[in-house]
Amino acid sequence: MNDPFAGRTEPGIAASIFNRRVLECVFLGFTSGLPLYVLIQLVPLWMKDAGVDLAGIGLFTLVGIPYTWKFLWSPLMERYRVPLLGRRRGWMLLTQLLLLGTIASIGFLDPGKTLWHLAALCVAVAFFSASQDIVVDAYRRELLPDHELGIGNAVHVQAYRIAGLVPGSLALVLAEYLPWTSVYLVVAGFMLIGVMNTLFIREVVDRPVLPVSLREAITRPFQEFFGRLGWRLAVMTLAFMFLYKLGDSMATALSYPFYRELGFSLTEIGVIAKTASLAAVIIGALLGGVWMIRLGINNALWLFGGVQLLSILGFALLAETGPDRMTLAVVIVFEYLGVGLGTAAFTAFIARCTNPLFAATQFALLTALTALPRTLANAATGFLVEWVGWTMFFLLCFVLAIPGMLLLLKVAPWERKT
Repeated sequence: MNDPFAGRTEPGIAASIFNRRVLECVFLGFTSGLPLYVLIQLVPLWMKDAGVDLAGIGLFTLVGIPYTWKFLWSPLMERYRVPLLGRRRGWMLLTQLLLLGTIASIGFLDPGKTLWHLAALCVAVAFFSASQDIVVDAYRRELLPDHELGIGNAVHVQAYRIAGLVPGSLALVLAEYLPWTSVYLVVAGFMLIGVMNTLFIREVVDRPVLPVSLREAITRPFQEFFGRLGWRLAVMTLAFMFLYKLGDSMATALSYPFYRELGFSLTEIGVIAKTASLAAVIIGALLGGVWMIRLGINNALWLFGGVQLLSILGFALLAETGPDRMTLAVVIVFEYLGVGLGTAAFTAFIARCTNPLFAATQFALLTALTALPRTLANAATGFLVEWVGWTMFFLLCFVLAIPGMLLLLKVAPWERKT
């Protein structure tokens, strides 16, 4: 079967990597990743230390529902504009300022006493974060020419994951010496990086053609997507979007409470996670984009997906060996490298599936499907762990990752390089 998304030329590797567009993807990725990692890393660990049980922490992933439904309001952000900075940058600035305020506010709550208030505030963070993702993804699709989708999205994803070092490492070390209120204020302050970036970048499309009505903004992106791919391939593509990240998303949902339950201290988790993950991110950032250019998006999905599968088994190994620092470091390196590279190829594939004319809505729809496992399936992870134990849970995650790999045969078959 021929690749329905193929057909693009590629310039030299150096010209594709060292340019302003790729640099912008670094700052966009960092700003997009920070709020998500606050919700999936820092808040669960904070709850664990406050005495909330694993089932409750697992259910708390439901606060991420806005990520799965963002395609519902993406047409509004496509059709209307904030009267400041332009079509995309206006929405970026607004959502980033709201995120700064809501993340800072989390630290003033007590998860052991005000769990429902915390849930409401985290839903607000998820909503503003999902809204920021809509415009950032659309802006990035407009910014990058087709031949830079691989490298641009690889850099974006690695910067996205570097942002996880702030709530996932720096915040944990600070928590040993500062009250949680101060920790969240420091973490929220990193959103200023996004604010400054938004003020300095420029709109890609100076005079965008806006949909003439809200109805057109809703219907045309879907009509174009299904019409371009055909119903059969479109449905398989949507199924692939849901399944490709299912296993690793579930495996990493409770990773920090898992480390804590094994007996690692906050400082050990913070320092080891910082050192190991930073090394993996640097390797991924330097080599991932080059590999993507050389391999092509299809082949990268196969190879990086395989590494992603192995990283899941690393968690099962750690569950058996217990609190060994070296094993923890190796697991985190594989997790950041494997899952990071897999996500980079996956994001590039999503971008390739969209039409730049309908970037906001189509990107929101496809990425919403990828967020479904993180939100819905992950809600059951706490119950599964309490039922079968950590080792069997990670092996189950490995099995659940296989169907997504098999769908590659249809949506992104291996390409022979001549």
